[in-house]
Amino acid sequence: MVFLVVGTTEEEIDLIATALLLILVGLFAGVAGAILGLGGGIIITPVLTLAMGLDIKYAIGASIIAVIATSSGSTVAYLRDEVLNLRIAMFLEIATTVGAIFGALLTGILNPAYLYVLFGLLLLFSCWNMIRKLRMGTELNETVKADKIAEKLNLNGSYFDKAELKTVDYNVKNVPGGFSVMFGAGLASGLLGIGSGAFKVMAMDTVMHMPLKPSSATSNLMMGVTAAASATVYFFNGSILPQIAVPLALGILVGAVIGSRVMQVLPARVIRMIFVPVIFYIGLQMLFKGFGVNI
Repeated sequence: MVFLVVGTTEEEIDLIATALLLILVGLFAGVAGAILGLGGGIIITPVLTLAMGLDIKYAIGASIIAVIATSSGSTVAYLRDEVLNLRIAMFLEIATTVGAIFGALLTGILNPAYLYVLFGLLLLFSCWNMIRKLRMGTELNETVKADKIAEKLNLNGSYFDKAELKTVDYNVKNVPGGFSVMFGAGLASGLLGIGSGAFKVMAMDTVMHMPLKPSSATSNLMMGVTAAASATVYFFNGSILPQIAVPLALGILVGAVIGSRVMQVLPARVIRMIFVPVIFYIGLQMLFKGFGVNI
């Protein structure tokens, strides 16, 4: 009887320790996801699979919950402070949703290796473009001339930069190009089962020439909408484990609120310096995976 009690107590301690670890992982992922607009999945999936030995199926399910939690925690602050561009989010979400549907329909028909290579190259190009902006030393897009579609749909916007302590007005250009990249992001999500936060930021920052801060904030909102649509599927096929998802979500919600505050006071240059190696790694990973090499 004594051994039974001791065994039960040790098991409970292990469960509590695991829950606390997941909360800490979620806290870090929430902060990083809110700042970079990537949802936190890039952090959570490797930690759950490599460090904790969780099956990839359940790691992906937890990652979906992580994206929703990051979006929920950060979007409230970004909406209140008017950093994200709601019109652009709703407009581009059409392309992402349609792309995801096409991606799901093309599963088993189109060889995903080609898409891995294509999107890997696109991310590496985005990385190069961000490095170029860093070398230029400016984040303002005063020279960007809004196209007719942006003016007609009222997609141009402004936000108060708490790091620069001034209001930044910005124009949006190449709306068809951004819409196309968003369609591709949805296609990649539906066909490859990957998160598309990096592509969302790339579409707005690189293609549409939005400043990085509203790009990241808008990406957070859009990822939550996309993830919520797929969460039902993961829930009913048993891929979401409450003992994993709940502590992660708690940590992420707190982390996302903190991250949304930190992002607004960080200089855009610093955010871009953090973003470049992350995008470079994701791009390389996709490129090598397209060629059948695991890194």
